[in-house]
Amino acid sequence: MYDNKEGLYIAHCADGALSIKGKMANRHGLIAGATGTGKTVTLQVMAETFCQAGVSCFMADMKGDLSGISQSGKMSGFIEKRLPEFGIENPQFQACPVRFYDVYGEQGHPIRATISQMGPQLLSRLLGLNETQDGVLNIVFRVADECGLLLDDLKDLRSVLDYVSQHAKEYTTQYGNVSTASVGAIQRALLQLESQGADKFFGEPSFDIYDFLQTEGGKGVMSVLAADKLMLQPKLYSTFLLWLMSELYSTLPEVGDLDMPKLVFFFDEAHMLFEDTSKAMTDKIEQVIRLIRSKGVGIYFITQSPTDIPENILGQLGNRVQHALRAYTPKDQKAVRTAADTFRPNPAFKTDEAIMNLETGEALVSFLDEKGAPSIVQRAKILFPLSQIGAITEGQRLDIIKQSRIYGKYDTPVDRESAFEKLLREAEESNVPATTEQEENLPAEAKEGKGSVLKSKGKGFLSKVVKAVLTAATATIASSVGTAVSDKVTGKKTKSSKSTTEKMVKNTTSAATRTITREITRDILGNLLK
Repeated sequence: MYDNKEGLYIAHCADGALSIKGKMANRHGLIAGATGTGKTVTLQVMAETFCQAGVSCFMADMKGDLSGISQSGKMSGFIEKRLPEFGIENPQFQACPVRFYDVYGEQGHPIRATISQMGPQLLSRLLGLNETQDGVLNIVFRVADECGLLLDDLKDLRSVLDYVSQHAKEYTTQYGNVSTASVGAIQRALLQLESQGADKFFGEPSFDIYDFLQTEGGKGVMSVLAADKLMLQPKLYSTFLLWLMSELYSTLPEVGDLDMPKLVFFFDEAHMLFEDTSKAMTDKIEQVIRLIRSKGVGIYFITQSPTDIPENILGQLGNRVQHALRAYTPKDQKAVRTAADTFRPNPAFKTDEAIMNLETGEALVSFLDEKGAPSIVQRAKILFPLSQIGAITEGQRLDIIKQSRIYGKYDTPVDRESAFEKLLREAEESNVPATTEQEENLPAEAKEGKGSVLKSKGKGFLSKVVKAVLTAATATIASSVGTAVSDKVTGKKTKSSKSTTEKMVKNTTSAATRTITREITRDILGNLLK
């Protein structure tokens, strides 16, 4: 499919082949259309075309269908019927080199990131924090950085949150108020995030972004993320992909405009990225998309309607493939008009009418020309993939994973000494008994009790009993005396014939007995738990 003269051959129209220019492939793109109109096949065709040109791709596989790109395709009646339309006589079916990834580590190589790599801004979005809680989270990251506390996983973040909460007074004057309520809200959000499986994502070894930029046999490696389970957690899915884009932007060097991009990043279900997203976060996404092309990365969004993408970002997506849209409601009709307005008009047909009448596998296509200007929209048919259409078996997937060059690199998690371990050790050291050298410096009175743990514990226990007796006796006597004096002043007579002294003795004995019982119970339980 790849033609070095024309570019990346993607579709065919009445006027001939429609290709993406290699130099313009990093100007980003959009694949849109209603469910069942052929978006996934279009993505597969574009990915394997980039692959043959030596360009690596990353894509999320929502239903397992994209895993077929790892196997050679076969002739079918549908393909045979379409060969004359594309001017192809003998298609060379072939597979692409593929690496499977999975955040949960079940259907591919694990992808992990540390809490520090995620950063407070993305983490705040992932946790759904309000402005106040976001401020507290930023304070926690600042304190961790100043104290040299590494934030690798969720337990590290929890421990630093607890540490900052306990020392809130020390940090309030320097950074701002750290309320217990805000810390509690963040802790609850972390617990919920952990229940979604995010604890498998946060940790080490952290993923090396350069593992996406690989070639095998002159072909670009296809990195396929198993997202069927991840899709059940939309916030985690979108934030994870946003983190990947941010990592690419911050890690890769500036290369300007290349003949071919280094990597093409396909972002499926792109509408999730912009749902419940703050203005500040949307601005950050726009900045990354605008500047990442100079790093040799092209980003292609896949969604149902162009209206799912903010206008400022939509304006940066130069290569467009628009599949059919349905217009059953006024809102749908408005979406069709908006989609039509994003194309450069073709006098041969009305764009809005064409969008509603496209067949499966057919699309409106407009790619950037050599000068970077959008071409006139064409009604075209998307090429068929040379790789397998549909999912592969679990056995085939497992074989590909084991044969991968990075097999074993990320499979075993590493829990190095970080914030959790450091704070735990400091807490233990503050409660450690005196060492031999420390005991030599103790006064003689303190040394006399040394020699038997039970003996020292016994002395402490007896002192507790004596203290309990005296406390109870004092309280009861004071109460009884107060009552007697009150009766004498008021002239009230008691019904009992017992003397005040007898009452005092009885009450004191009962109170002391109850107090001693409580102390004995506490001491026994304390010894058992130690």
